[in-house]
Amino acid sequence: MINLIDIGANLTHESFDHDRSEVVARARAAGVSRMLITGSTPDCSRRALELARLSPGRLFATAGVHPHHAVDFGPQTAAELVEIATHDEVVAVGECGLDYFRDLSPRRDQRYAFERQLGLAAAIGKPVFLHQRDAHADFLAMLNERIGDLAGGVAHCFTGSREQMEAYLGLGLHIGVTGWICDDSRGASLREAVATLPLDRVMLETDAPYLLPRSLARGSRSRRNEPANLPVVLEAVARYMGVDPQVLAQAATQNSERLFRLPPAPAGISAAR
Repeated sequence: MINLIDIGANLTHESFDHDRSEVVARARAAGVSRMLITGSTPDCSRRALELARLSPGRLFATAGVHPHHAVDFGPQTAAELVEIATHDEVVAVGECGLDYFRDLSPRRDQRYAFERQLGLAAAIGKPVFLHQRDAHADFLAMLNERIGDLAGGVAHCFTGSREQMEAYLGLGLHIGVTGWICDDSRGASLREAVATLPLDRVMLETDAPYLLPRSLARGSRSRRNEPANLPVVLEAVARYMGVDPQVLAQAATQNSERLFRLPPAPAGISAAR
């Protein structure tokens, strides 16, 4: 039986507004017993918390400011995040980090917002839900300064090299893998990296509605990804790690439960064989 946890689903996204409850039901039927709803701004984090409260024990939330929105990290933002993140349904601080690929916020603002959120996570004792793209050196340096104060974390939607992965593992981080691994052209470095990823550090996620696995995108009218597609990610990651999918499913679920301090899956959860 598959009992999966999608550690990264953007269920507050507007593309889910017309069928969000059906999306959650499809995920459950596919064996995705629990989901973390990603917070990327204070408003988004608050909506994620509200959704998590509607399905206790099944939906959880993160609270943070994505580097794309770091320019809006003002004097009151940290206080807003503290108010949201201290609720039990919020299991991590983030999505936070650095993104120099698009530079939608100035890099100085990104570093400031990241540092403030690392401090917040340390203060409230919750793990960090991390984002990094084309900013590995600064990201690693800032984490090195703070890692001893943090209650762990996960490199969300990891797409980097084996060398980068090993640097994050050296800090004690977990590695979140998405459908990027199914991309024939862009996923080569990730496939090489996960071949050496330890079972006790792997986590699985869809990053829905983004990153629809290419194997599902072919011939599909919609580009929207859903948590119900997490078993496709599981199968691909298991193949490149060289392990049985059931073994990987169990390991990823246990890792997620441990890092985010999740309760056991509620009784009566539907699971797929």
